[in-house]
Amino acid sequence: MTQSKGVNYLFDTLIQNFQNIINFISIYIPINDPLEMLKSFIDISIVSYIIFKLIQLGKETRAWQLVKGIVVIFVIAMLSEWLQLRTLAFILNKTIELAGFAVVVLFQPELRRGLEQLGRSSNIRDLFNFDENDDVINTTYTIEEIVRAATELSKTKTGALIVVERETKLGEIINTGTTLDSSISAELIINIFTPNTPLHDGALIVRDNKLKSAACFLPLTDNPNLSKELGTRHRAALGITEVSDCISVVVSEETGKISYALNGGLSRNLTPDTLRKALNKNLLEKKSVNKKLSLWKGKSK
Repeated sequence: MTQSKGVNYLFDTLIQNFQNIINFISIYIPINDPLEMLKSFIDISIVSYIIFKLIQLGKETRAWQLVKGIVVIFVIAMLSEWLQLRTLAFILNKTIELAGFAVVVLFQPELRRGLEQLGRSSNIRDLFNFDENDDVINTTYTIEEIVRAATELSKTKTGALIVVERETKLGEIINTGTTLDSSISAELIINIFTPNTPLHDGALIVRDNKLKSAACFLPLTDNPNLSKELGTRHRAALGITEVSDCISVVVSEETGKISYALNGGLSRNLTPDTLRKALNKNLLEKKSVNKKLSLWKGKSK
């Protein structure tokens, strides 16, 4: 009997929520006024797009795991209210009241990254589909030189850390090293990371298909679940990808194995082919798509 009442209660709650949505639509979206309907449609579309981009951004980072944890807390809070578990419900409700402050603390890296992306002019161009001048040939050459250098460094077990800047600018990181601003080549990369040379210790930053700076200092990851066998070089590679959208390529000094870091995640034991595919996917394919869109727009005029 009690179970039947509970089912009826949930059903009535769903019906009531559905009616509230209908009432909201009827009040705020005047059906008899086409202009107001158009404005409401644009308003809802913009909000939906923003929510979609936030979810898309979150799924690419460790924040997605935190979001799922928060959802679990909300579900447990609702169940505790329904089952009249007053103590648990009280604790969870007080926790939810502080959720706003907790979000700022827990999602600080993701919020910073999102604001940086919002402030970049390139994102504005993407939003309104403006044309971009992308040099696919130079990017392909950069990828091949990085793969070639990583392969040679792997054979000799020479430690290396290469960071490829994407949309989030790394000016603060670049300023911590020695400015190069030179054309990229596998030979130069290998020479930079040769042991006992002035620039071998630290990260090499690649910006706009050029070697921008060497011997740079990177923030270390604070991920407690990281394997203990990973050293400072791998932790730095992960740390910089947690606060930006850059790509890190790491060669282990102990084993010579190649690793690839993106969005706070690390892929280890890569072959030259798998490294090339990963770089192509995140550096080249996006530019190729944008270039095709630009060409298509030019032909349609």
